Amino acid sequence: MPSDSNQPHFVLVRPQMGENIGAAARAMWNFGLDRMVLVSPRDGWPNPRAVAMASGAGRLLDEAVLATDLPEAVAGDHFVMATTARVRGLTKPVFSPEEAMRQAADRLGRGERVSVLFGPERAGLENEDVARANAIISVPVNPQFPSLNLAQCVLLCGYEWRRATQDVAATRTDMGGTEWASQIEIEKLADHYEDRLDQAGYFFPPEKAPGMQVNLRNLWSRMPLTRADVQMLHGVLRQMVRWKERG
Repeated sequence: MPSDSNQPHFVLVRPQMGENIGAAARAMWNFGLDRMVLVSPRDGWPNPRAVAMASGAGRLLDEAVLATDLPEAVAGDHFVMATTARVRGLTKPVFSPEEAMRQAADRLGRGERVSVLFGPERAGLENEDVARANAIISVPVNPQFPSLNLAQCVLLCGYEWRRATQDVAATRTDMGGTEWASQIEIEKLADHYEDRLDQAGYFFPPEKAPGMQVNLRNLWSRMPLTRADVQMLHGVLRQMVRWKERG
């Protein structure tokens, strides 16, 4: 059974190669999408090549809805968007993938059913297909090479759907099994280094020692140290002192 999440239907219109259908299913499942509709697949359905290419996303193919034509595929929809890289000469709103998925999320939240159309690999959607859509999704690609592979286009829309519906951090730090060092741990590290450097005669001449100590403390405070970093730096200094004493 499809998941309970509220999401758009991705409609593959007259897809030609089973491998591309499978790759599209895999791209959808990467971003938690599992509502696939197939309109008149050229090589029939089911297609073993699609299953092989889908890898772990084979469930989407098992649950894909098969439609004989586009009107049947979108009969229950309230809003339909067509992906295309070509100028169509049709008066329609044109969305970026980002805005399109934001619009989809808003409409789905209001109880509407939304579909996104993807055309066949050779030439994309026909004008007759696009004319049935309420809006166009246009990807800002290189105008000298605008063609996108079917699965690439599905992946791009799936990614924007995820961004529109999930809190995606622009950056994060993987802690690798440790945590940030506390102020007291950094203070003890600074004391350790200051004490050993003082014994080694680093703070010279004496009149410059206070400024040098302040600069050293400032260095530690600027560094985003983890507890593992602090332990390592303590160990480095201890080993250097032992090596010096052995010498």
